[in-house]
Amino acid sequence: MNYQQIAADILPLVGGAENIDSIAHCATRLRLVLRDTQRVDKAALDALDSVKGSFVNGGQFQIVLGQGLVNHVCAALIASTGLNQASTQESKKLAAARLGLAQRLAQTLSNIFVPIIPVIVACGLLMGVIGTAKTLGLASDTPWLQMVDMFSNTAFVFLPILIAFSAAREFNGNPFLAAALGGIMIHPALQNAWTLGSGIHEYWTLFGMHVAKVGYQGTVLPVLLAVWVQSHIERQLRRIVPNSLDLILTPFLTLMCSALIALLLIGPFGRMLGDAISISLMLIYQHGGALAGLLFGGLYSLVVITGVHHSFHAIEAGLLSNPAIGKNFLLPIWSMANVAQGGAALAVFFRTRDNKVRQIALPAALSCLLGITEAAIFGVNLRFVRPFVAAALGGALGGAWVVFNQVSMTAIGVTGLPGIAIVPAGSMLSYIAGLLIAFGSAFAASWLFGLKTQDAKREQ
Repeated sequence: MNYQQIAADILPLVGGAENIDSIAHCATRLRLVLRDTQRVDKAALDALDSVKGSFVNGGQFQIVLGQGLVNHVCAALIASTGLNQASTQESKKLAAARLGLAQRLAQTLSNIFVPIIPVIVACGLLMGVIGTAKTLGLASDTPWLQMVDMFSNTAFVFLPILIAFSAAREFNGNPFLAAALGGIMIHPALQNAWTLGSGIHEYWTLFGMHVAKVGYQGTVLPVLLAVWVQSHIERQLRRIVPNSLDLILTPFLTLMCSALIALLLIGPFGRMLGDAISISLMLIYQHGGALAGLLFGGLYSLVVITGVHHSFHAIEAGLLSNPAIGKNFLLPIWSMANVAQGGAALAVFFRTRDNKVRQIALPAALSCLLGITEAAIFGVNLRFVRPFVAAALGGALGGAWVVFNQVSMTAIGVTGLPGIAIVPAGSMLSYIAGLLIAFGSAFAASWLFGLKTQDAKREQ
């Protein structure tokens, strides 16, 4: 295979070398940061035999080539343009700088919470195991159960420390100073936030203000805002503190100032804002019922296109860690929307006669069952328009079903079939039924709606 020729075919269709700022690749996709995406001839690009699809996501123009091939074409493209290969992270940062404010905020929150997801999933799975064992009568209140129960809530008890450490890396601060700040905000000397139902027990009088002596266990926004402020304080101090005193003064002043600001100002404000968001969503969920699920499930994929869905991790973590809520009722809805994209893409696989589309549609449909939707959304369903509408319909019906049956999850970040593991035992059958409804209705609607592109006659 002539990789240089493939690169030569691609280059003019993306606007030439002068239109490329960064070149990188992942396992299957070429990731380009372009100066002007309007200069891309997408129709001609997608028509190339070597190209299985293309789309814009996260500020990057991504070309699906497939495993193995993408490595060689990327190398050939770099050689022909004279650019240096960027790492995936470097490419993402360059692309993020060109996103809108809402997208940048969503991307930032995603970068903070994605590294934390494994530990939240692990603890959520433990919660699910304990709940299932109790439901089936397989466990009683034994020392073993008490120990595992302690394991299961650890991530949520110390969530502010985990968030602080991850946020500092994103905000270019010292992660260990941030972890210390997170520890201060949940220090045992402060009243545990989960006991606020009994009222605030003690206050400090500082600078003429009465400050509640309350911790921030189970909160998200207060520590996020506090670490953001801390990172700015640290950077400013490093500019003015002499190098000879930097090791002593900068950490001391950074932690002292940020801790005071966190407890006096940011903490109370962040708690009120976070509680307002969580309680508002809970009220919509409780009073909107199936209609809320219909709306959220139907619109979720549109949000995915904008990239703003990455910010939902923070909201979901807030729901789980809020003692008044303690469950993630949003993730089952997102899960329905994700598998619906798979159902619609599978219908495209059976309906189209274009072998290139079929090569993308089947693996894309299967990946949706695992919660990975980018290939299906950008590579198949949006391309043909009507399947995307069908997927929205399937997501709406599935979302309405899971809300009507009050399905929730015990973690974040896991959807589709793997999500079964973090669904409480009492809701597991309802969740599986929801997946079937979302996938099946999207498949049926996509089949009935057909395909719609400029070359629809050729595709069908």
